[in-house]
Amino acid sequence: MKKFEELTEREILALAIGLEEEDERVYADFAEGFRQDYPATAALFEGMREEESEHRRKLIELYRQKFGEHIPLIRRQDVRGFVDRPPLWLMRPLRLDAVRKEASAMEVETRRFYEKSAARTQDASIRQLLDDLASEERYHEVRAQELDKEKLPENVKADEEAAQRRLFVLQIVQPGLAGLMDGSVSTLAPVFAAALATQKSWDAFLVGLAASAGAGISMGFAEALSDDGSLTGRGHPWLRGLICGAMTTLGGIGHTLPFLIPDFRAALWAAGAVVLAELGAITWIRRRYMDTPWVTAALQVGLGGVLVFITGVLIGSS
Repeated sequence: MKKFEELTEREILALAIGLEEEDERVYADFAEGFRQDYPATAALFEGMREEESEHRRKLIELYRQKFGEHIPLIRRQDVRGFVDRPPLWLMRPLRLDAVRKEASAMEVETRRFYEKSAARTQDASIRQLLDDLASEERYHEVRAQELDKEKLPENVKADEEAAQRRLFVLQIVQPGLAGLMDGSVSTLAPVFAAALATQKSWDAFLVGLAASAGAGISMGFAEALSDDGSLTGRGHPWLRGLICGAMTTLGGIGHTLPFLIPDFRAALWAAGAVVLAELGAITWIRRRYMDTPWVTAALQVGLGGVLVFITGVLIGSS
């Protein structure tokens, strides 16, 4: 990597052109990523892309006047001092808050680059352009706020936040909750049946571990193969499958771990307490993200848990 202080005026202009081109493409990717679900935000980033394109045009015009047609390839990763950018533009779905924060950081970094570059150059026309671009980047945030008011009035923001919440529920909460419910409830019967039948904590632990892992693998593949998310908007199938499988295993492991306690009665009581905590957590999630009334959520979750628990007790005691 080359030190910033070692760059010539020709290289500074070439680097500036590369930075503007990269920012323009990033904003274009942001706009494309938001176009379907958040058209107002997509329009905001399209406006920012157009401004970066105009900056690049000015830089290229001055470069050609000073140094000719060939522009050397100098990228931000070739010069020390630039901050690594997380490739948010490649991630789907895009997160509104994260993208807006990243855009703000991009503008600050570019402004500081122009300010430092203008202070180093001796050519009057180059210095003037760099100073002008620094001023434009300084007020770019103001322009973004104007775009925000123009393109994203309060009612549109509320609609986009509601849409983002729905996507989060569809892509993360629903598969996670399905897995947690299955893991917490379906493994109750084999775990407690094995515990009461053998009266041995270790045997119950092994049964619970096998049931949890097996259920996690099964639920993970079932969720991943259910649909590809292209029509339902539920996101990448393998991500959903991973979330569902992991939460299924976690739900079963929760009331399995207490059976590592050597004392059987203590392990049994501890496992029962964990079961109550799990059912309480599922009830809260249903109320928080599914808008299910407290009483309804508690009855639905509790009834299923009690029935499976009784089944395990009856089988284990027979």
